Formats: sequence, structure tokens, C-alpha cells
Amino acid sequence: MTMKLVNINEAKAKLSEFLDFVAQGETVFICNRNQPVAELRAVAKKRTEPRPIGLAKGTITIHPSFYDPMTEEELAEFYDGPVFPETAPTTRVAERSTSYGSSRRKKSRT
Repeated sequence: MTMKLVNINEAKAKLSEFLDFVAQGETVFICNRNQPVAELRAVAKKRTEPRPIGLAKGTITIHPSFYDPMTEEELAEFYDGPVFPETAPTTRVAERSTSYGSSRRKKSRT
């Protein structure tokens, strides 16, 4: 796969030619003053046949205890427990103070 850099004026004048390049698998970068601003590339082909089912068969196993009923303690925690469990407080190492929106004091040189 190759790429081609063209300026806007050249892209306007030769758009059909660049579309032919793109159809062959190339990528065309459209530049404004030699700085890339857009990429012209082919659209991905639409799938013509369905995806096969069962590609991950055999990679996951479910233990038989998964289907066992929950204990009374687990049920009580599930129904009566907090909606949002407590989490450990996070520390913000990079922020030393919360001075958002307030004016900062200038250090005096004395």
C-alpha cells in the first residue's frame, strides 16, 4: 500500500484520477499548504456472508457451581446491600491544592 500527498487544487482538478488510485488500494492525503488535512481511502467492503457462530467454543468453561442457589447471606447482601458500594478513597498525587477559580498569591521577594 502506498500513499500520495496532493494539495487541494490538484485534488480538485484530478479527483477522478485519485479515486482510481484509491480503488487500487492506495491512500491519498489531501494537504493545505503541504500540511495533511484529510485522508482519501477506500471504504471497507460490506460483509457478504454472515459471521460463523461458535468461534469461541471451548475457550470458556462454566463451573457447575455457577448454577447453585445463592446462600442466605449472599441474598441479604444482594437485596439489602448498598446500591453503590464504598470504595477506597483515591489520592491525587499530582494535585497539591484545589485552587480552581481562586486567585493565587504571588510570592513576595523580600
